[in-house]
Amino acid sequence: QVQLVESGGGLVQAGGSLRLSCAASGIIFSIDTMGWYRQAPGKQRDLVATITSDGSTNYADSVKGRFTISRDNAKNTVFLQMNSLKIEDTAVYYCSALGVVTATYYGMDYWGKGTLVTVSS
Repeated sequence: QVQLVESGGGLVQAGGSLRLSCAASGIIFSIDTMGWYRQAPGKQRDLVATITSDGSTNYADSVKGRFTISRDNAKNTVFLQMNSLKIEDTAVYYCSALGVVTATYYGMDYWGKGTLVTVSS
């Protein structure tokens, strides 16, 4: 069974920084794409950033230049460095692992339970 555990959320003032981490546990052979999504109150879950196993990244326009995604393939961990945070970045941030290959399954997708990021004025 694969589990994703996020950490690093919290309360920060506008203009500040936070670093989110997400570790995938279990007997994992490979993960195609890892990423972060967020869901603000009353809104749908939206893409924040993704990174493939070879390091290709994709960002939402709203976070380009402020957020940086990275991953450690050996540790099945993904990070999100968030700088110059804005009030509108307030949301629950969810980690994703897409195309996971284990001894039992091929190409499954997994999600973390989320970590709350609150940006205050």
